[in-house]
Amino acid sequence: MPLGDAEARGFAWGLLGVAIFGLTLPFTRLALVDLDPVFVALGRAVLAAIPAAAILAATRTRLPPSELRPRLALAALGVVVGFPVAATIAMTTVPSSHGAVVLGLLPLATALAGTLRGGERPSPTFWLWAAAGSAVVVVFALRAGGDGISGADAWLVLAIACAAFGYAEGAVVSRSIGGWQTISWILVLSAPVIVLPVAYLAATSGIAQARPSAWVGFAYVGFGSMFLGFFAWYRGLALGGTARVGQVQLLQGFFTLAGGWAIAGEAFDPEALLFLVAVIAIVALGRRASVQRR
Repeated sequence: MPLGDAEARGFAWGLLGVAIFGLTLPFTRLALVDLDPVFVALGRAVLAAIPAAAILAATRTRLPPSELRPRLALAALGVVVGFPVAATIAMTTVPSSHGAVVLGLLPLATALAGTLRGGERPSPTFWLWAAAGSAVVVVFALRAGGDGISGADAWLVLAIACAAFGYAEGAVVSRSIGGWQTISWILVLSAPVIVLPVAYLAATSGIAQARPSAWVGFAYVGFGSMFLGFFAWYRGLALGGTARVGQVQLLQGFFTLAGGWAIAGEAFDPEALLFLVAVIAIVALGRRASVQRR
């Protein structure tokens, strides 16, 4: 069935978010050259909370309704604490390309979370296309340097679970208050909890000796991945649905591999273009599968 205007715009916003998220792992590895992993994981949320608080104050945005605050807390637990910490720890021992292998399963996990927490009911056809897309992405990432199974995969699986439920909870809130308001409140409300451990690590981990390149990586995962990316992502999920728009994440691994090549000097496989065409075709076909939304 043809997509409505809202769903089409949801895909566009989602793609923008995925493009920003796709460079998270390469820039994380850049930051980890000189910075403590936990400082990078939690500090990026503290950094992003600064512009978030400024925007909320400038627009005099009111606190979200009390019934939405538990969902905001769950979203914060997933995207502010769970995913950054787990993914950052994994990136201390494996390259970005390996992370792309496991994170290729994130669209499936996001669709499942949207079903469990967002009241969405994807059709069997949708699940078939979603599984096919994930399979293609995982096969490509393995060919491009997945390096087999490692101990870091447990952290990456935890990162997937945290991100998927954080996306689903935030998407529900976004339908009521908007995408940028959702991520802004997530960051501002979680900042008091994480600012003390970040300050402690800043004082004890020797960050003053970090090179400028590490701070560039940290700045990107803060302002880009943790702030601007979620502006687009939550808006896309709210407009087009968590399960449906979440499939755009199938393209994230290609952004990650390209970023690893350009930023971290990792190998780039020219066959990526063939796999990219296949994934785009699967996403385009999967868009038309039925997903009921409450």
